[in-house]
Amino acid sequence: MRPNSIRIIGIDPGLRRTGWGVVESDGVRLSYVASGLITSAAGEELAHRLRELFEGISSVIASLRPHEAAVEETFVNENPRATLKLGQARGMALLAPALNGLRVAEYPPNLVKKSVVGTGHAEKHQIQAMIAFLLPRAKFESADEADALAIAICHANHRQARRIEALGIRQQAAGSR
Repeated sequence: MRPNSIRIIGIDPGLRRTGWGVVESDGVRLSYVASGLITSAAGEELAHRLRELFEGISSVIASLRPHEAAVEETFVNENPRATLKLGQARGMALLAPALNGLRVAEYPPNLVKKSVVGTGHAEKHQIQAMIAFLLPRAKFESADEADALAIAICHANHRQARRIEALGIRQQAAGSR
């Protein structure tokens, strides 16, 4: 790891497949560290599938030691049951890094796409092409991994602005006391 660089894990939550991607950023350059997929057995009970996701994410965090995490926000689809299950998987994606002491940021899908491709309504193949361009050493096998890397890149691009915004809010709160 380069001095003054930060390691970021991006997580694209899903009950069947949760993609993860780790990048390093020194504020100017991005470099690929690793990416992968965590799956849960479709025939298992929901609680056991959620445990598989939680343990898988926790294992990745323990082995790659990221400093911060970013998770994609949930979009609402037409099937309320599927949306609820996605929300529960997303809960595991938020909880695992938080329990490991990582700051966790959340980004809507359109912002992730806009940060990486330049348009908020980019297609999966456009995201994959930009990830390959931005991280030439990246080896991803699925769209979920590419999406997770895009989430990590989005965080690398927005983390300073989020810190400045949070600092301003804290200063405003302190000034109003």
